[in-house]
Amino acid sequence: MLSPIYPWQQSAWQQLQQLRARLPHAILFHGPEGIGKTSFAERFAQSLLCETPSADGQACDQCASCGWVAQYSHPDYRRLRPEALDDGDGAEGEDAGDDTKKTAKSTKAPSKEIKIDQIRALADFMNISTHRQGMRVVVLYPAEALNGASANALLKTLEEPPPHTVFLLVSNSLDRLLPTILSRCRKFALAMPSRTDALVWLGTQQVQDGDVWLAEQGGAPLAALASAQAGSRETMDEFLRQLAQPSSEGALKIADRLQKIPLTDLVAWLQRWMYDVFSCKFSGRIRYYPRYKAELATLADKVETGALLRVLKAANERRAIAEHPLSAKLFIEDMLLDYSTLFS
Repeated sequence: MLSPIYPWQQSAWQQLQQLRARLPHAILFHGPEGIGKTSFAERFAQSLLCETPSADGQACDQCASCGWVAQYSHPDYRRLRPEALDDGDGAEGEDAGDDTKKTAKSTKAPSKEIKIDQIRALADFMNISTHRQGMRVVVLYPAEALNGASANALLKTLEEPPPHTVFLLVSNSLDRLLPTILSRCRKFALAMPSRTDALVWLGTQQVQDGDVWLAEQGGAPLAALASAQAGSRETMDEFLRQLAQPSSEGALKIADRLQKIPLTDLVAWLQRWMYDVFSCKFSGRIRYYPRYKAELATLADKVETGALLRVLKAANERRAIAEHPLSAKLFIEDMLLDYSTLFS
């Protein structure tokens, strides 16, 4: 069974049902990361293929179609996503019987992009009759993982959509998508849940210190749950302590211990910390790390605005290359040394 609609998505689900009468050929679900957009889109896909949906549009979870969708084996359903997100339940758009491809793929890291071959493979899927004369559904996520070639290939399909086919795209960042793709999709926003709703849900998941995890993830409950389950508290606190007491010597020491931590996580932690410094300086508010209120206030008093903006911009640029550094250790050293110059 696919994940249910989360409690904070009930209102959005009801709004979505209003589109069923004249269903767009492409819907783009967008909103903050870590709030359940992908599971929302997959649940909607299941409801579109369900043989006996309920009055509120929910899938029945009992019919043959629901069973096939839950196993990602429905003949009229495809998921497109990067290889790096494949969890072994079957990747659509690839030839499962091509042993040569499998051998070649296993010798290199899984791609984090949606490739043009995955888009092209949809041609055969869309050119055959649908099962029981129903509709076809394609779920694609995250849409910003489309590279230039695959985005253009998808655009051609969206410009001339095949009959009885619905595309459900999911995005965390609309500004990373082609304007032409945006113009051919019906955009559907999914909002961040309230802090109260998020904390109640985290409590049902047995998360301790849910308020701390939630704050550090900017209010995104699924991201908070993932962080809590990953057990990264000790590593994060070591990193934050270095940010609270910046020094060149400390930066060099900690870089060696942190080089096995995903660099995208480290950059994200730094970006949130610097956002808090900036916010504390100009409004007295702290969003992500309220546990470090005193340290952030001290740093905010010391920092010069122009220098802070420069390092914030540099952190954003580092985020773009964090997945492919030449050396993780040198990357961390450079990032922390640059940060420490703010307070030297």
